Amino acid sequence: MEEVKLTSLVRSSGCNAKLPPGDLHKALDNLPIKRSEKLIEGFESSDDALVYDIGNGRVLIETVDFFPPMVDDPEVFGEIAAANAISDIYAMGGNPAIAMSLMCFPSCLDISVMRRIMEGAIRKCDEAGVVIAGGHTLSDREPKFGLAVTGFADKIWSNKGARPGDIAVLTKKLGVGLLMTAHKAGENDAKEAIIQMRTLNKKAKEAAEDLDIHAATDVTGFSLMGHGYEAAVASGITLLIESDKLKFLPGAEEAARFGFVPEGRYTNEDYLEDKVDVPESLPLYRRDMLFSPETSGGLLLFMSPLDAEKYLRRFPDAFIIGKAIEKEGKSVRVI
Repeated sequence: MEEVKLTSLVRSSGCNAKLPPGDLHKALDNLPIKRSEKLIEGFESSDDALVYDIGNGRVLIETVDFFPPMVDDPEVFGEIAAANAISDIYAMGGNPAIAMSLMCFPSCLDISVMRRIMEGAIRKCDEAGVVIAGGHTLSDREPKFGLAVTGFADKIWSNKGARPGDIAVLTKKLGVGLLMTAHKAGENDAKEAIIQMRTLNKKAKEAAEDLDIHAATDVTGFSLMGHGYEAAVASGITLLIESDKLKFLPGAEEAARFGFVPEGRYTNEDYLEDKVDVPESLPLYRRDMLFSPETSGGLLLFMSPLDAEKYLRRFPDAFIIGKAIEKEGKSVRVI
């Protein structure tokens, strides 16, 4: 059977395939959910994973994430999907341990493609110290893959807890969604974006383990603006983003200027437009860069200025994006 390009089979890809945040809130808000005293974190504050008290000062952290491919190479797709799913455990301050796979697989693909996706995922899980112990597979017209991941921790991070005066640090550059949209149109090789998506947030998390992290999340499909907004609301602060401090992957600005913008950029801004403050003077392409989805993005960490200084020395790939201030007006303000 002739090999089919994975991206030719999907309408959307990566974290850009997420349901728009406005629709998600309409579906989930005010559901009659049963509470448990042992459930420390649920979905109420839009945190990255659930946290369950298992006693003796230990907690279990669990998350699930899967999506359609953004690359044609099955093994690379498996690596990216695994890194993206595992990231939520790191964003909660945990150590990932076990996982189960989620696979939707079309009949038009040779079964060897499934094996190659799994080989890529296993390779990335080995790097993270994660064992894939089972999973579930469905026949579907569009390929999709991801993991349900379980981790453990003695101390957790949450997206609530940022304090006025905290420095906001991001551990990966932005622009993946823009570059992959341009790549699908044949405009670039997206090499830097693919390398970054395959990179675990393991080292970024480990560099902060002995620091006082007040709040944390990771930046994925809802964009820097969306995930920054969720952390700001949960923490009761305003996140001040200094646009001149943001770092983007090579070619991302050019992709935005030429209009290679993923669909998720528009649904993100539709949901956030009355909740965040972006100056009218900001050029359209810069707005595109702020609201575009990321896939397997970096950790967004809130910490004291002293700890931020230590962290940047330990993990020089990270950069400051702004700071938390007392709540004033909108929950995110871009300057």
